[in-house]
Amino acid sequence: MEASSFEFRNRSWIITAIFLAAFSLYALGDRNVVLVLLGWLHRWPQIGQVAAARAVFGLGAWLALLCAALRTWATAYLGARVVHDRQLHSAGLVADGPYRHLRNPLYLGTILLAFAFVPLAGCVGAVFLVVGMTAFVHRLILREELALLESQGESFRRYCLTVPRLLPSLAPRVAPAGGQPRWVQAVLGETMMWGFFLALALFALTLNPRVYGTGIGLALLSSLAVKSRLWRRERPAAGLAG
Repeated sequence: MEASSFEFRNRSWIITAIFLAAFSLYALGDRNVVLVLLGWLHRWPQIGQVAAARAVFGLGAWLALLCAALRTWATAYLGARVVHDRQLHSAGLVADGPYRHLRNPLYLGTILLAFAFVPLAGCVGAVFLVVGMTAFVHRLILREELALLESQGESFRRYCLTVPRLLPSLAPRVAPAGGQPRWVQAVLGETMMWGFFLALALFALTLNPRVYGTGIGLALLSSLAVKSRLWRRERPAAGLAG
């Protein structure tokens, strides 16, 4: 079942709520994923506990890097204003950049971000985060695809038959449509994702919760500042969210 109009307009808040709900499960005695893994490693004492922890948190940082890079690539072609707009844009079909390999690179990035934060969650919280985020993203995708099918008709149907929904094809499935990327506004529009990557990477290196907390806070604040400037300077662009 596709997401409602209310869910689409408030998707950022709902995604935030999923993260908060997942981490709030610590209050019920949920055990951290990495601590459980380290407990298993006691059977192999030759494996250093600190090195193992850094490796797992490093994997999370690597997934966050993939998220930031993929979302930035998609935003470069779609436009930061369209990506973060509360309204659904279905007046045009973007078939350049990552949209030649998969239909929903932005939403795949969001799912990757959920996996990136799994090492910081509890075991139950990690399952809730991944399942909840994937299910909500799927509902958003169905909402957008229905709107695009209504507005674009047969051209979008052919696009769906050629380009996979979430699992990217290594080779492009459609010819480029001639769109030009705008990298500066794309990087600025995804400031929060790059900030999350840096916070996770620094935590993997230091294992210092203060470093992680400061990094997350700065990522959120810088994202709010950048988006407020984008909203003042840039008019809504034609396109669609992915």
